[in-house]
Amino acid sequence: SRRHRLYREELNLTSPLAPLSLRPEASWLQFHLGISRDGLYPRGSPAVSRLLRDMRELPTVSADYSQDEKALLGACDCSQVVKPSGVHLKLVLRFQDFGKAMFKPMRQKREEETPEDFFYFVDFQRHNAEIAAFHLDRILDFRRVPPTVGRLINVTKEILEVTKNEVLQSVFFVSPASNVCFFAKCPYMCKTEYAVCGNPHLLEGSLSAFLPSLNLAPRLSIPNPWIRSYSFDGKEEWEVNPHYCSTVREIYPYSNSNRLLNIVDMAIFDFLIGNMDRHHYEMFTQFGDDGFLLHLDNARGFGRHSHDEISILAPLSQCCIIKRTTLLRLQLLAEPEYQLSEVMRESLLQDPLAPVLTEPHLLALDRRLQLVLDAVGKCIDTFGEATVVANDTRQPQSPAEHRAKLDT
Repeated sequence: SRRHRLYREELNLTSPLAPLSLRPEASWLQFHLGISRDGLYPRGSPAVSRLLRDMRELPTVSADYSQDEKALLGACDCSQVVKPSGVHLKLVLRFQDFGKAMFKPMRQKREEETPEDFFYFVDFQRHNAEIAAFHLDRILDFRRVPPTVGRLINVTKEILEVTKNEVLQSVFFVSPASNVCFFAKCPYMCKTEYAVCGNPHLLEGSLSAFLPSLNLAPRLSIPNPWIRSYSFDGKEEWEVNPHYCSTVREIYPYSNSNRLLNIVDMAIFDFLIGNMDRHHYEMFTQFGDDGFLLHLDNARGFGRHSHDEISILAPLSQCCIIKRTTLLRLQLLAEPEYQLSEVMRESLLQDPLAPVLTEPHLLALDRRLQLVLDAVGKCIDTFGEATVVANDTRQPQSPAEHRAKLDT
């Protein structure tokens, strides 16, 4: 605290406040302007490349809790024992040009698997899962995950010394090993044993670009029809009723729009990364009911490479419908020359924290991709290709055109 106070005093003496202006060419602004009905960014967008570079290299100018955590701070009693459920920390880091990103620090080593006895809602949140999810989403040509990059953060200089939040300042301490650590005051845990620590100051983490503010680009948060039970013994209807999709199809907007097809896309994406925690999804309101679904908060993916959670594919296996463009992309990534694990391995090498995933996680992607194609095949055998494979809003493309996209 004393060091932080001296730093603030020195900063105020040497750096008088100056009016800030927004540069039109700022990568943050260009990313926001590139959002369209087709996705968060155009295919091969140079703005995304610049944004990833800026999040990787620019110094932070402030750090703070996210708004949802601030809202819950007053509701947490740190005098009580707090379970380590939902153990994770996340902070909003700001950069020049009004850019900001969500920082999630490393909580689990890459070679560690989620214990078999863990429920999905008490699992760790993994920074490398956020990074890998962005790369996979881009490879699948969904473009529904905000740009995400890995970075080594100096927690002292880039968080403690730039934050004005006194609560955040108060949770920093030096460990017996002389490492600088911090923990969440609330709502997740109040104990120093749940802290994250630098080495002694440097800490791995993921940085995910913020979307435009809700004032500029309103979004809806909608419960996933295939939401899981968040209790130890409860079951949702879809888990016990194999004909559940018939009920969903009778409810607007799943009855007469692309929404159900987008839900299936999301289920395939979640199955590939092993994410069981998709309780809600978000959409931009300006694109209407047929807009794309945002694939946010993917940190609970890539927890167990040795297990394939088939229940995640329930929207596909119960509804037996898939976009033609999605199917063509999956078929391409199953071909030896465009094998998904190889494409992911090459893409992830671009990240500063490479290797982002261990080899078993990369190989699991190939295995799971084949399981998705097997599920589609069973649906086609039962109902016919004309019923299962839906022509989505874009003109269906040939495998050769998909290969060209993948190469870019």
